[in-house]
Order: sequence, then structure tokens, then C-alpha cells
Amino acid sequence: MRKSLLAVGVMLAPSIVLANTDYKIDLTQPEHHKGEVSITFPASDAKFLDVKMPAWRTGYYRILNLANGVRDFEVQSNGEELRWEKIDKSTWRVYLPENSGEVTVDYEIYANQLGRRSRHIDDSHAYLDASAVFMYADAWRDETVSVSLDVPGEWKSYSGMDRDGAHQFSAANWDVLVDSPIETGISKHYEFTQDARDYEVVFWGEGNYDAEKTVEDLQKLVATGDSIWSSYPFERYVFMIHATTGAGGATEHKNSTIIQRPRYSFASRDDYLSFMSTASHEFVHTWNVKAYRPDGLVPYDYQKENYTDLFWIAEGSTSYFQNHLLLQADIMEPSEYFERVATGIDRYRSKPGREVMSVAEASFEAWIDQYGDRAHNDSVNIYSEGALVSWMLDSELLKTTDGEVSYRDVHNELYERFDADEQGFTSADVLAILKDLTGKSWQDWWQENVQSPAADIPFESMLEQVGLELVYEQDEDSVEKAWAGWSANEASGGMELTRVSKGSPAWEAGFTPGDVIVAYDGHTVVDGRFKEAFAEYQAGDSIEVTFFRRDQLHKKTLTVQPTPATDAKIEPLDEPTAEQKARFLQWLQIPHPNA
Repeated sequence: MRKSLLAVGVMLAPSIVLANTDYKIDLTQPEHHKGEVSITFPASDAKFLDVKMPAWRTGYYRILNLANGVRDFEVQSNGEELRWEKIDKSTWRVYLPENSGEVTVDYEIYANQLGRRSRHIDDSHAYLDASAVFMYADAWRDETVSVSLDVPGEWKSYSGMDRDGAHQFSAANWDVLVDSPIETGISKHYEFTQDARDYEVVFWGEGNYDAEKTVEDLQKLVATGDSIWSSYPFERYVFMIHATTGAGGATEHKNSTIIQRPRYSFASRDDYLSFMSTASHEFVHTWNVKAYRPDGLVPYDYQKENYTDLFWIAEGSTSYFQNHLLLQADIMEPSEYFERVATGIDRYRSKPGREVMSVAEASFEAWIDQYGDRAHNDSVNIYSEGALVSWMLDSELLKTTDGEVSYRDVHNELYERFDADEQGFTSADVLAILKDLTGKSWQDWWQENVQSPAADIPFESMLEQVGLELVYEQDEDSVEKAWAGWSANEASGGMELTRVSKGSPAWEAGFTPGDVIVAYDGHTVVDGRFKEAFAEYQAGDSIEVTFFRRDQLHKKTLTVQPTPATDAKIEPLDEPTAEQKARFLQWLQIPHPNA
């Protein structure tokens, strides 16, 4: 059952200052990406203490082998050095003598993984995700912790944890610590209160962002949480924003988020909406993943993969809801939302993998997810396709219940019934909620669209239901243009194929990524002619393609086909029916554009 905010408040009460495990990190010489960590564990009468570094971090479902940043490991108790050995890649076993006291572990951590949002130390700041910095011991994982930082004089420190001083924090246990990253350094800091909850926004790095505008819109965003959920799972929240070079992405945490973007990718309208969509995505995660999450992730096991067939709900449904909140906050216009949905439809319909893999399989395979050509042809994505299946379920719920039940209700039930600190949910639990809300079984729908590839999502009927239509603005000339079904990047002397769509003319002709195309019908493809030269051909034409493979010259005949319908657009009906207008409002919680 969902804990009340009062219960959460008790869990984070100031009494945890009397911590059982103390963490310290010295960052006073940050130029070479190094910090000195010291951890004091309570005394134990056990024969040994296993001290571990996680092999991955939450929000990034890949094994990262984070122990690779550790050097100069030492351990003492009562002023005496203790014997230890490393028993696997992430575990140091410390042998304890009789009547040993507190155990102090010291080591150097190397932190230069900015883009992975795990650990980064330089002369301007440090970003510390505890999973990549601070070891833990299972014996003390549930006990209270404190963290103190020794930093250059001008630095300031921020975290979602309780603050005990300028550079001191405390948490109820290691799991709260590991889900509460620390940003310390030279930064811009803003605060605001919304609906009696406190928020902080921290910017590190220079860029073309408008800090005041961003904070203003974040305040609008955080006011929309009750459009889906019955309450907020926090009383304080911290947005950490990195404007940097060579890094991009974001990660959700218990009551904070880290968002990274190239420093000059904030100013244009499209860039700004992309940033705000990311901020909204991470904010939705505060409920979906951090307050409730699939059974395979409860509790987190930091030493190995955590499997679930429901990552499509954890990530895809979050992607589905993110722009709904921006619409309700009046940050994104309906036309801008329609454009993004249409782009998602185009990408889905041009992806052969939708006929091969289900979102359930993609969820289970997330730890070994494919990239590039293989992902395009034989896989689906827990984010993009997960969002589309979430939309399909939402549409079917609204249709089945005459607008009485939406997918928002499903997520609020997950929030009310499951507490991520105690119990995760399964597919059976989701199906039970669907039946409870609608009075009917959803097992067949689930088998057809979740357990099996959702190869043909009925976008036209889903849009028609809410007074919208899907159109493709292609004239006859564009349809007759030649299409090969490949993508390429410039390479020495030609263009190297990076993707060949399954079933396309290039696929059928036998082309594959890595082939370097050098000529069409004896004419070079470089100097901008790879795509432009296709204007000289029409659908049905055969082209002699010269290319290198394994450093040997080859020729193949490519017979091009008509260009598939692309550039989808979603447009509101001029005269939607009363039912369509009502359904649109039930779907997005804003009026139809032509209401």
C-alpha cells in the first residue's frame, strides 16, 4: 500500500544524522578526475565483511563494471591494517579479527564518465552518483548513512538527500544514498515552492539556456503531477542540469534528476521543447520507476542484471506521458505535440523490427539491447515502441469504457497499490488492475499487443476517435522518386552504408552496412551526389552500383522502388463531433483545438 507523505517524512527525518555508516570524499585536488574516499562501517562480530561496488547504476540498464575506477584500496580497524582480498570484480572481502571495532575503508576513485551520468570530477565541479563512487556492505545496506565532502572553497553542494551542512548530507539507508546523486562545484542555483513542496534547479556549465525561463516553466511542469497521480511521493525535488560538450541524456532519481545537453542546444524552440520533454520524462519517473516499478527491480540488485518484461511500462509509458504534462502546463502547443506524434508514427512504420520483436521481449532483452542496423531491422525499443503501445492501450481503454477509464487511472492504481521500497508489480498485476477498472479481461489484448509484436498499430482509427486525422502530403512526383532503403555516412572515396532496411531494394540486392558505395552507373557518389543523384532516377529504374567490400571492388544492380509514404502529419478535424471532442479532452486533458 502506498505510504503517505507523513510516513515518507518520518523515513527522512533529521534523526538519521546519527548515521551508522559514514562516507567522506576529498575533492580538493580535482584536476585529474580523482577523489579520495573514506568509509567507516560499524563494528561487527562477523569473521569477514564484504565491501562492494555496484556493477551498474539505476536508470541505465547496462553492466558498467564501476569497480574499474577504484585504486589504492586500504582497510583499518582500531588503528591496525586488516587483511583483505578481492574475490570478484566488484567485491573486496575484509577479514575481521576478534573484537574488531569500526572498519574504515579508504580508496582512490577515478571519475571521468560524464556522459554516463555516473561520476565526473574536474576543476569546476563533481557529479557523484553513489553507485559509481561509494561502496556498500550488505550487512549495513539498510542502516542510516551520512556523507561529507571536502571541496574547494568556492564550491557549493546539492543533493536530494537531507542537508546537514554546506557539504554534508544524510539518508535513511544506502539505497536512498545511491538514488540521490550529488552535484558540487561552481554552479547557478535557483529555488521555488509549488503546492507546498520545495524545488531546486542547479545549472553547471555555460550554454545558451535562459535560466529564468527554464525555472519558470519547470514550476509549471511540476504542478501537473496530480493530473495522473493522487499524491506526490516527495516534499522536495532537485533538478540538476549540465550544459556541456560531448554528453547528453538524463537519469531519474528518487527525488531528483540529472539532465545533460550540449551547451548550445537550448535556445531554439525545437531544442527547448526537447529539453523540457526530457525534464518532464524524468519528472514522470518520480512516480513510474521510483515510487512503483516492476517486480524484477525490487529490490535493486547492483551486482547483476535485473530482468523484467515490463521495461516498456517503466520507460515507454513515461515517454508517452511526458508531453501530456507539457500540454497541460501550457508549455507545448497542441500542434507541436501532433508533430512529435506524427514523427513517431513515421519511424514506427519505417522500422522492420516492429514485425519481429514484442515490447515484452524488448524489455527482457534491454540489458543486451541492439543498436544500429540490427536494432532497426529486428528489434523494437522500450522507449519509442513502448510509448506507442501505451498510447494504443490508452485509446482502447477510453473506447471500451466510453471515456470513463484512461491509462492514467492504471498508473495511479499502480502507485496506490505498489511501493517500490517493498514490492514490485508483475504483468499479472497490471492485468488485474485493468480488469478491476473495466470489468473485463485484457488477457487477449495483452497477448496480441504486448507479448506479440505490435506490427500494425491502428493509428488512423485511434486518431479519428479523438477528432484528428493522419495525412501524408506527398504529390505524385514525390511518390515516383527512387528509393533504395539505405542510409550512409561519408567515407574515404565514397559513402559507407550504416543501415539497410529489411525488405528494401538495397536489402534485396544484397547490400549490407559497411559497404562503401563509390559510383552509380559509373558516376561518382561523392560531393553531395549520394542522395541527390537519385533525383535522376525513377521508381523501377535499375542502377549499376559500384562499391567496396572487404577492400575489394564489386558491382551490383539495384532496382529502385517508389518512395514510401513519409512525412506524416496529424491535423485536427474542422468539425469534430461532440463525442470526439469529449474523447480528446479525456485523452489529453485539454480541449480539442476546434472545440
